Amino acid sequence: MIERVTATEEALSLLNKIKNIHGSVLFYQSGGCCDGSAPMCYREGDFQLGDADVLLDIIDGTPFHMHKSQYEYWKHTQLILDATPGRGAEFSLDSIEEKHFITESRVFTDEEYKEVKKLL
Repeated sequence: MIERVTATEEALSLLNKIKNIHGSVLFYQSGGCCDGSAPMCYREGDFQLGDADVLLDIIDGTPFHMHKSQYEYWKHTQLILDATPGRGAEFSLDSIEEKHFITESRVFTDEEYKEVKKLL
């Protein structure tokens, strides 16, 4: 099965640091409001998911969600969670760390897209 979301070693390292501090967390790919389009990291229970949110994948035991309208735009791409130097989005748990999460993407090949799990 082709993954909808993958993570670099840098992202996994930052994720484990945050989980060691805060416990279970989740990601929500924001749609571009206050902090731009960024993967937001929240403690589980601190962010209310709605009926219009979809679970894209699980990264190292951590769910990665997105609103279904944004998913329609990104469904042909694989998201790559990475970490880069600097502070993160204001409301995300990485906002006080020396690195923050970013999302990169690549378009699935036709063959990959046939194998990727369809969410909607």
